Amino acid sequence: MVNLKRKIMLLTVVIVSCGLLSGCVDYKKKYGALNVEHQNLQGLYDNCKATLDGSTSEKQDLAGKLAESQQAIDELKKQIESGRKPGDATGFGDYQVDVNAKAGTITVTLPDTLLFDSGKAGLKTSAKGNLGNIVTVLNEKYSGKMIDVIGHTDTDPIKKSSWKDNWELSAQRALSVVRQINSDGIPDSRLRAIGCGEGRPVAPNTSASGKAKNRRVEIVVHMR
Repeated sequence: MVNLKRKIMLLTVVIVSCGLLSGCVDYKKKYGALNVEHQNLQGLYDNCKATLDGSTSEKQDLAGKLAESQQAIDELKKQIESGRKPGDATGFGDYQVDVNAKAGTITVTLPDTLLFDSGKAGLKTSAKGNLGNIVTVLNEKYSGKMIDVIGHTDTDPIKKSSWKDNWELSAQRALSVVRQINSDGIPDSRLRAIGCGEGRPVAPNTSASGKAKNRRVEIVVHMR
């Protein structure tokens, strides 16, 4: 009987000891898992914080640039309102220039006769010199600004040339101007060519003079 009691007590001690040891092992596993999870969360937090800090810096830099651009466009508007010609105020001289303070753009309009022969998209030799003058102004006064080159036509259908329609003609003319001013020194990262066809007239297409105004290429400088 005594031996049986001893055996029962010994078995009980062994069972309790195993339970305690098992519990310790489980807690160690849980601690290790929680510690790993904590480290992962800390890493995510640090990454997010760095991203947010960087975004704040970028926003502040962008806000400063926007303020400078707005100040420049407002100054141009004041000069024009005081009587100076838009071309003189912006530096583009005798070219037709429109300053849109609300949109933050300066648009230089070139008639098609200055750039192309009728129905053609290849630049005249003389056009390259005119575009070279414009590039000089763009580099001196508007360095770093984004530039759109937009081609426009009248409503006359394509008959004699190889272009499929006015969309294609306007797009190819815009591309010709973009390639020329790119070769003159404006980086391609700042340039975009757009063809609008006959879709954005500035005058009625019911007269020869109105159609002539609609056949044009616009160089749009984005000030902000």
